[in-house]
Order: sequence, then C-alpha cells, then structure tokens
Amino acid sequence: MRHLRLPRVLSTPLRLTRRTALYGGLLLLVLVFVPLIVASSRWLHASRIDLTTDKLYTLTPGTLQIVDTLKRPLRLTLYFSDHATRDLPQLRSYEQRVREMLQEMVARSHGRIRLQVIDPVPYSDDEASAEGDGLTAANGGSNGERVFFGLTGSAMAGNADVETADDRVAEKTLSIPFFDPAREAFVEYDIAKLLYELNQASKPSIGVISSLPVAGNPMLGQPAWTVMQQLDQLFDVRMLDATTLKHVDESVRVLLLIHPRQLPTDAQYAIEQYVLHGGHLAVFVDPDAELDTTPYAADSPTFPDHSSDLPRLFAAWGVLYDPHKVVLDRSRALQIELAGSSLNHPAMLGLGTQELNRDDAITASLQRINVSTIGYFDLTHDAHTRLIPLLQSSAEAEVVPTQRVLDASSDPAGLLQGYKPDNNQYVLAARLRGTLDSAFPERAGQPGYLAHSAPNAEVILVADTDLLSDRLWVEPQTMLGQTMMQAFANNGDFVTNLVDNLSGSSALLSIRGRSTSQRPFTRVDALRNVADQKFLQKEHELEQELAETRRRLDELQPSKGNHGSTMTTEQRQEIEQFRQRQLAINKELREVQHQLNAEIDALGLRLKFINIVLVPALVALIGLLYGWRRSRRSRQRR
Repeated sequence: MRHLRLPRVLSTPLRLTRRTALYGGLLLLVLVFVPLIVASSRWLHASRIDLTTDKLYTLTPGTLQIVDTLKRPLRLTLYFSDHATRDLPQLRSYEQRVREMLQEMVARSHGRIRLQVIDPVPYSDDEASAEGDGLTAANGGSNGERVFFGLTGSAMAGNADVETADDRVAEKTLSIPFFDPAREAFVEYDIAKLLYELNQASKPSIGVISSLPVAGNPMLGQPAWTVMQQLDQLFDVRMLDATTLKHVDESVRVLLLIHPRQLPTDAQYAIEQYVLHGGHLAVFVDPDAELDTTPYAADSPTFPDHSSDLPRLFAAWGVLYDPHKVVLDRSRALQIELAGSSLNHPAMLGLGTQELNRDDAITASLQRINVSTIGYFDLTHDAHTRLIPLLQSSAEAEVVPTQRVLDASSDPAGLLQGYKPDNNQYVLAARLRGTLDSAFPERAGQPGYLAHSAPNAEVILVADTDLLSDRLWVEPQTMLGQTMMQAFANNGDFVTNLVDNLSGSSALLSIRGRSTSQRPFTRVDALRNVADQKFLQKEHELEQELAETRRRLDELQPSKGNHGSTMTTEQRQEIEQFRQRQLAINKELREVQHQLNAEIDALGLRLKFINIVLVPALVALIGLLYGWRRSRRSRQRR
C-alpha cells in the first residue's frame, strides 16, 4: 500500500492561515487604534504632559493652593456662543484654552467644583440667564449675532467636603463678564481670583488713613469721593485715625495711606510692623496735593506746603522720593480750559497704554490714567528692594521744583519755556518688592517687634493723590432726572484693581501674568526680516545708480547755447546701460522675493509633513510594535 504525505500537504495551508491571521490582526489593530485614540481624547481624562515652552496648560502653585483649600462647593457656568463664533477662530481657540484650564481645576477639586458649558443662542432662556448673571455681550458674531464669552460662579450652601449637589442654594454669585483676549496673559489669575472670592464668607476689610477728605463730610452734605464709593461697594472700608493709631489689626487686608502729613511716630511704627508681619500697604504721596485745604505755613508766605512724604519708612526701605520735585511731560500734557482759552498743561498728564505696565494685573487692561503735579520714585544704591513700575512718564519728561509749577499756576504755558527733556522715563507708581527693614530699631524690645519682613514683602507706591479726585476721571451726567458719574479715564479702575490685587491671599498674589497661546511665527518672521534687508539693500543700490546715472547724463548734456545739438552716441549708450542695469536689479529683487516665498513654503510643507504624516505614523508604529510584542509574549507562554 502506498503512503500519502499528508503532513506536507497540510503544512502549507497552516502557514498561510497564520500569516493571514497576523496581517489581519495588524490591520484590525490599526482600525481599532485610531477610533480608540479619538474616543479616549474625548471621553477619558488621563494624565497629560504639558510640552509648551511656557507651561500654558499647567496650573501654578498659587492656583492649586486656592483650589485645594476651598471650603464651600462651587458651581461654575461657562457661557460661550459657539454658533455665533464659527467665523472667529482666534476667539474659539481662546475659549478652548479657558475651558481646558477650568477642567483642570475641576479635576483637581475632587468634586468641590462643578462645571457646566452653555451656548446661549439668541432669544433663549440661556441668553437671558447669561445677561441676568452679569455677562457682557460683544458684537461682531456671525450674521450679526451677539457673542457671550464669560464665566459665572456660585458658592453653594454646605460643606465642600461633601459632594456637591445640584439642588443646593447659591449663597453668593460672581462673574467674569467677558474673557477679553487682551487679558489672556491673566486668565488664570482672573479665574483663581473668582474662586478665591467665592470661597470668602464676607467682604474683605480695608483700612484708610488719609489727611484728605476722601470720605466726605455728611454733616456738611459733602459726599465721599467716587473712588471711595466704588471701594465701599466691594470692600468693608474702615477709616482709621492716625492720631490714635497704635496697632493695625490683622483683619485689615489692605491699608491705604493717602497723603501722610505729619504722621505721628506711633502711627508710622504701627504701619511698618503691619507691613513687616505680612500686611499689604499702598502709599499715595504727592509733591502738591491740590485738594489739600491746610492753611499757609509760616515758612511759606507765598504758597502753602501741600506736599506729603514718608521719609523715615522710605529711607529704611531704600526708596528715594523728593516731595519738592514735580515731573513735567510735554508729550503727555492734558488740554485744559483756563481764562476762556485752551492750553496744554505739562504738569497735568494723560498717561496712555505706553506708560502703563501691560504685564501687571493692575494696569494690563487700563487705557488711560490722568494725574496732576506728580512726583517720582527711585532706589538708593544700597537698597535691598526693587521697583516694578506700574506708571511711567515718557522719555520727554523733565523734573522741576514744585515751586516753579505753583508760580506758573496762572500761566502753565510758561513751564514750556526753556524745556529740556531728561531722556529718562520716571517711575510714577510702582510695586516695591523685597526684604523690608524696620525703621525703628530702638523699639526692638517691644512685644511683636520684627526687624525684617519676609523676602517677598510688597508695598505699592503712588506719587500722586490728585488721581483719586473726581475732577481727573469722572464728570456728573444727568439722566432721567438722576445724576450719575460718567468716567472718562481709568483712575477708579486703577485704585480698585490695586486694592483687589492686594486684598487676595498670598497664593493669589503669586499668580503672575503668563504668555498667551497665540505664539508668533518667529521662524517665518526671521526669514521675512532677512529678505527685507536684502530687498532694502537692493533698493538702495538702485537709487545710488540712478543718482550716478543722472549725474553722468547732466555732464553729457549739450550746452544750453547749442540748441541744435542732438543726443550723442555716448549718451545713448549710457542710457541703455542704465536701463539694462535697472532691469537686472528688478530681476534680482523678484528673485529675492521668490526665494523668501520658497523658504516659507518649504517650512510650511515640513510642518505639515510632521503634523499630518510623521507624528501619526510614529504613534501607529508604536501601537503596532506594542501589539506585536504582546502577541509574541502570548505565543511564548503557550
């Protein structure tokens, strides 16, 4: 009987089956891997790695501290007009960053924060809720629709340790009316500030020491200054008497010291120790407080001395300030009406965005601050502190004695006679930051005495008190029988932002401005700059050759008396050479521009290849290798 070779016949189909199964498995892995990645990115919240240069998507330690110490459950609602912004990609990109930052805070809160995202379509209940919560709509959406992009937060009744319930009653509601892209660098600060304020059970207390009538006089029917009325709406304002002040209570979050004149020693010591123990102080001094009503001094028969200073504390803190010097700035002079005519007053300044620190939360969103007879600050050579400017003059400024400004009160134009700019930007308001030393070492034996502050102590200095007065930033307007104050400058916002910033916790103050998500194409800009230099160089060469050719043509022109002379052969050759050279240079200019476009296009193609082809291919390859290794290990175990 003949034997059949069955093993050989059966082995070929077996090998084909295994190979087919392997390829089929790899193909199935690819088909499953891509949807899995999409699904996981949408529904799963795994750990992420922030690979951005400035760590845009990583919460700062200050924000983490605020979230971790929440005492009450919070409910956040992000309103964003998704449909109305379909043609606004930059705003949609900013909204994505805000939403992801909020989601990071929610994940960190362990149930203490709940987030809801709502698209308030026109004429809907959601739109009415957004307006009712204090959000501001911007115009310019698709088809003329209004755009809402703000955040409301509510502090709910109960304990934050208990999981938040939707049926709890809101005890406090605050909002960010609109996420202005101009404040993108401070978006984390604004959100963390909202959380911090929602977590507080009562309004923060601030103390005010002033020799000016900022609180008004109810007995005489004099209202408080508008800036104080604004502060009273947001804070618990306490007026402190400097003549009896011995100690500043720890409950005072911020102390405003306005126009300190002849401040008692005990009051100075109390203020200093308040700051050294971690209190927040803002000092407003002035070379000439125009609303000071003190009478004439014996040593000043012509004009009363309305200056203020804090010499003992300033000396201990390394601050240079001269109460008898005023900063003039002819490029920022305000126009005033005097004796029926308009003129520019170089001692009254309108500071614009160029003079305001755009990198500080206090002044980042302000547009204009008006000041009058303002002084300036500097540091001593041995100071252990540093000045971070908030307001500065332009380089056209000049410093003059206060008496000269007072002498020119009836003719301010005289201040421009002999005007010589100092080519220096003077610091008009600043943060003083660093280690502050005590100015009273003789009191070292008293209870609670501190000789030095912490290294990160901070005091805000402003060299003008007139900016607080109504006349420089608001004017009364009668509407429907009621008188309202209409602001024409941001002086009130400056003071409110200042107090608001200082009244926060140390965690909130540690959150500084960050980079924006809109990153410039630095490589493309560099290519353009190089090409522009080449282009300008070629243009300069062309102009030089044109001038040289014209000179040569003038030399070759026939004399005026020889009117019948015709153009010579040399002239024709010269003109033809110029035309040929001009065509050659124009061709070189086109080649430079073409090379620029080619380099930019090549860079764009490389980026597209990396983002569209290379990165997905690497991810798929890693997945395939991982699947192959797992299948191999499974076969080895068998």
